[in-house]
Amino acid sequence: MLDNFANWLKDTANGLKTEVAKFRNRDFLEATVASCALVAAADGTISSEEKQKMIGFMKHSDALNIFETSEVIALFEKYVGNFSFDPIIGKGECLQVIARLKKRPEEARLLIRVCCAIGAADGDFDDDEKAVVREICGELGQDPAEFCL
Repeated sequence: MLDNFANWLKDTANGLKTEVAKFRNRDFLEATVASCALVAAADGTISSEEKQKMIGFMKHSDALNIFETSEVIALFEKYVGNFSFDPIIGKGECLQVIARLKKRPEEARLLIRVCCAIGAADGDFDDDEKAVVREICGELGQDPAEFCL
């Protein structure tokens, strides 16, 4: 009986830890996905390489691998859909979500590095994509030169 309770308590604690981690990292998840959508849309084409790079990062990131791939894809489609509706609204929505990380410089720098990787995923980190990443740097109070932009 005591062993059952100890196992239940351990399982509950592990479940709570995962749930708390989801909430703690939700802003980072949304900012990362919004950034990926913003960078991917910068050149007018969202390539499969860019999508695959984003999903790969999400699966390997300790901060984000607790989220389901389907949730990441749904968020990405949401932000990309905003661009389809109106590019200015799409960009504004993405930047608003990204701005949540401004007071978290460590996460902000990681986000910018992810943006650079997404921009280069299709083999061409073009000027439009670099300009968007510089704008993200500005939104986050980061120096673009630190990222060779």
